[in-house]
Amino acid sequence: MVDRTRGELGFCRLVDDITVSHALPHYGEEPPISGTRGAGTIFLSSCNLKCIYCQNYQLSHDISGERIDVEGLSRIMLAFEKENCHNIELVTPTPQMPQVMEALLIARQRDLRLPLVYNCGGYENPEVLEILEGMVDIYLPDFKYGTENVALVLSGVKDYTAHAIPSIKEMVRQVGEELALGEGVAKRGILIRHLIIPGFISNSLEVLGLIKKHMSVSVPLSIMSQYTPIPSVKSHPLLRRRVTPEEYELVINCALDMGFETIFTQDVNDKTLVPDFRKKEPFDWS
Repeated sequence: MVDRTRGELGFCRLVDDITVSHALPHYGEEPPISGTRGAGTIFLSSCNLKCIYCQNYQLSHDISGERIDVEGLSRIMLAFEKENCHNIELVTPTPQMPQVMEALLIARQRDLRLPLVYNCGGYENPEVLEILEGMVDIYLPDFKYGTENVALVLSGVKDYTAHAIPSIKEMVRQVGEELALGEGVAKRGILIRHLIIPGFISNSLEVLGLIKKHMSVSVPLSIMSQYTPIPSVKSHPLLRRRVTPEEYELVINCALDMGFETIFTQDVNDKTLVPDFRKKEPFDWS
């Protein structure tokens, strides 16, 4: 344990204020999240995982960004409402949760009415999530790993699944096992994401089995094919390539065979979907 208010740094290497990389309307999330006017997305620096293949590695593996206080973050949230975004989406909020929630309370006291999306890696503490009940409207967790050995190899933690299962169950308890929509846009609920990793297809099948066993086939899934090798894994024997159509189809068919009712899918192609956070517009691939 460390005390950031006294200048101590822990695993995330963050200090006791808020570090934001980018804040912008995001149109590339699942349709119920981005809608037509975008999610008001706040990309927070650092992470409580260090996945060696992280698609947002420029954020998660670094702590660069603008340091702001809770007042500054609350103003960003209110500005998204003025821009007519559909929600406020927090990306990797876990290491900065206390400050972020304080900013949210300030914004809501100033009439913020947008739902809050909590976009995280699934490596959470369910006891901490209990404190968030009533604060979060939409949970958008990853469920990355079905076995602890894969989590250890790829993310350096040996207890990912042991945390993800009770944490996502707690999310479901709070907001229900479906997405409540209004005019096609999520207002409340959960959407579980899973990124297929090339060479680890059995891991994806394990994840599906755990979701069915511990949650419900009514929980909507987003099964993603967009994995793209980042520079640090270009020579890795498994991670250096993209997912094949055959691998992706196998996972989707497995989810269908298990009875999952709502599945968001992606095309399998060579299109680069890794953002470049060195740019002002990180999702501009033109």
